Amino acid sequence: MSNVAFLGLGVMGAPMARHLASAGHHVTVYNRTPEKALAWVALYGHRAAPTPREAAEGAEFVLMCVGNDNDVRDVVYGPDGALAGVGAGAVLVDHTTASRQVARELADACAEFGAGFVDAPVSGGQAGAEQGQLTAMCGSDDDGFFALAEPVMAAYCKAIALMGAAGSGQLTKMVNQICIAGVVQGLAEGINFAQKAGLDPAAVVEAIRHGAAQSWQMEHRGATMAAGEFDFGFAVEWMRKDLGIVLDEANRNGARLPVTALVDQFYAQVVARGGRRWDTSSLIHLLAHD
Repeated sequence: MSNVAFLGLGVMGAPMARHLASAGHHVTVYNRTPEKALAWVALYGHRAAPTPREAAEGAEFVLMCVGNDNDVRDVVYGPDGALAGVGAGAVLVDHTTASRQVARELADACAEFGAGFVDAPVSGGQAGAEQGQLTAMCGSDDDGFFALAEPVMAAYCKAIALMGAAGSGQLTKMVNQICIAGVVQGLAEGINFAQKAGLDPAAVVEAIRHGAAQSWQMEHRGATMAAGEFDFGFAVEWMRKDLGIVLDEANRNGARLPVTALVDQFYAQVVARGGRRWDTSSLIHLLAHD
């Protein structure tokens, strides 16, 4: 088993670190709110470090899952950052959904220290993290470093794919979010249409869920969307952050994303209604309460 550090103990990071501990790895955790790290250690044992640098010292793998590009830079750089403590031959794995630019930046920075880097944003949400059933989309400039990190990530991932050079994982996650945005909006419109037409939404979903309209969103959010329940899952504010990254990248590469841009505007309206922390399925609220 390996010595690993895990930086960031939010709703995703805390269960991911737990799965590493359950798999037999020696885990050192760090969180910017120290009380969260101490609470995690009280539940699962192992060790908490006061800085990312101290967490990374002696670790073969430094894994992190924080909020955005700036959060990534905060925990990686500087005298107390992870790179100040990482050793040659170690591998830094970033599970944050961030930009391609920050992934390329980290890959170059790690190479200067003789360390490997894998950008590995995940899909599956909080439930996937809790159950150890995440999907990781990875990018790395060195297949060897990816091969070292893959069995470690397997502690909480059901599927892991190397998509290309560093940054490719982030680009693949952007595709994931583009697809989700369109599917959720389509499902919201369909369920709202069923309600307006006097149909039973649950019966409609049951009738069509085995056909071409089937989706994860339909299976897991169809009933709660019809009931107007949005108190779980992936928050609107997180989706807006992700879609902002997507749209910035599209501006650079010339991709046309008219539906994605429109859905992002709809999510802005959900936020204006107080739905910043609602689940992304809350798009239906705009239709049901127009």
